[in-house]
Order: sequence, then C-alpha cells, then structure tokens
Amino acid sequence: MKIIFYLFIPFLFLSGSEDRVVDWLSPTEHDFGDIVFKEPVHHTFRFKNVSDAPIVIDNIRPSCGCTAVDWEETVIEPDSTGLINASYDAHLKGYFRKSMKVYFHGQRKAEKLWLEGYVIE
Repeated sequence: MKIIFYLFIPFLFLSGSEDRVVDWLSPTEHDFGDIVFKEPVHHTFRFKNVSDAPIVIDNIRPSCGCTAVDWEETVIEPDSTGLINASYDAHLKGYFRKSMKVYFHGQRKAEKLWLEGYVIE
C-alpha cells in the first residue's frame, strides 16, 4: 500500500500546475478609498501576455451586477499588453469588496481581480 502511495505523490504536484499566460502589470486588487454615493468609479487593470502564443479573453464574470467590465475582444500577441476596464456603480452605502473572474482561452483556472472601497454620502 505504501508503494502505491509513493508512486502517486509526483502526480499530485504535476496535476495542479498550469503555465501562467499573463503577468499583471498593475496590482490585481484596487482600493478606491472613499467614493461618493451614486457616482460610478472606474479602474483599468493591465496585463502582459508572457506565453509564446497569442491569447484571448474568453469571458469576465463580475461577482455582482454593480460591477461592469469591458475589454477588447482582440488577440493579444506574445509580449503585448492588454487592458481590462472595470466600473463600480456605488448604489449602496458602506464598505464593498467585489471580485471579477477573468477567463483566458485555453486556461482552466480563472484569474481573479478585486475592487474595494467605502461609499459615503
């Protein structure tokens, strides 16, 4: 039984490793600080294609309807940069922390981006 266990240990580490296709040029979390109630705010996330093949963003899924995301639906060549524009519509007062899952073509695991801040009057 121990022999079978030791034979499968290397596969545990190999199965979870995926090559990264992007490096984030801006932080993956953005803090707006204090923002005004009912005034949308915007932030742009930047990334670089570090793979040796062109990449495309398949989809971006925000965690709620108060967050809107826009991106260019074009091919990003190797060593080129791409932009993701995110907006938060401040219709509730208080602290918020919202996420967005970015799905690149051919990559199973999504990249996660975050927006946070505090909505005041």
